Amino acid sequence: MGKREEEEIIRIAKKMDKMAQKKNGSEALDLLKELKNIPMTLELLQSTRIGMSVNAIRKQSTDEEVTSLAKSLIKSWKKLLDEPGGAEKPPEEKKKEPASLPALAPASSSSQNSPEPREESSSSSNSSSKDEAGDVPVNSLITTFPRAPNTSDSVRIKCREMLSNALQAGDDYIAIGADCDELGAQIEDCIFREFKNIDMKYKNRVRSRIANLKDIKNPNLRRNVLCGNVAPDRMAKMTAEDMASDELKEMRKNLTKEAILKHQLAKTGGTPSDMFCCGKCKKRNCTYTQVQTRSADEPMTTFVFCVECGNRWKFC
Repeated sequence: MGKREEEEIIRIAKKMDKMAQKKNGSEALDLLKELKNIPMTLELLQSTRIGMSVNAIRKQSTDEEVTSLAKSLIKSWKKLLDEPGGAEKPPEEKKKEPASLPALAPASSSSQNSPEPREESSSSSNSSSKDEAGDVPVNSLITTFPRAPNTSDSVRIKCREMLSNALQAGDDYIAIGADCDELGAQIEDCIFREFKNIDMKYKNRVRSRIANLKDIKNPNLRRNVLCGNVAPDRMAKMTAEDMASDELKEMRKNLTKEAILKHQLAKTGGTPSDMFCCGKCKKRNCTYTQVQTRSADEPMTTFVFCVECGNRWKFC
């Protein structure tokens, strides 16, 4: 039954992707109605990535009925993320689940980053928890880190909401199946435990996380956090250089190489001369090097290095 539903959803997703590429959503309404009649689970959402296809149709379509139905489907699927595996559990197991959560938290707090004690405690508490454990790895964060403690501070609550919204800047969280609210709470809690208060340093740290997670030029950072490749405690402490996109890192690397090259040219390959006066120490103990940095018909660039104070400058 599950295999047939998965094949049906994949068929619909392919049709929707073609419609989105051709910007033709004439048959989208019928496909969305078919999806509405299919019982959706978290596993189907992950394996078929249907959420991204439906969202693409929603953005392309000008039909109000299509957009409203697409929004309704996405909203209903998002509820599945609030409780991983909850759509497939019988009512008896759902009642037992809250009682098993407190048993997980102390086990993970006693052994900080090791998931083994958590697995032992869950297996000893209930034989049925083995079935639940098969669903939980969809959100790898909860199996690795204890849940963030609740807070009544309005500033901290607002920061958690903004971090959660930043993690939902794209549609990746639907396909990945991440709990953005819990992730945002864990990142905020790690920042708070570092500063011990909500002063300006705390707020600046939160703002920088939000800005980088929302950066449309750096989607890989957000995806790595959602997938668990970047842990919440690491995300809370990453520098601007660590969070930078691959393009920006490559640009900084090239600028560093260029600066080193100019430094070496000015310092080691220079010709001693007293023609130049240093702007800092006002002495004439300098060396210079001329390099053709532009086209052949342009004058050479002169790099000057002051032997006395180490000042460097260039001119054409």
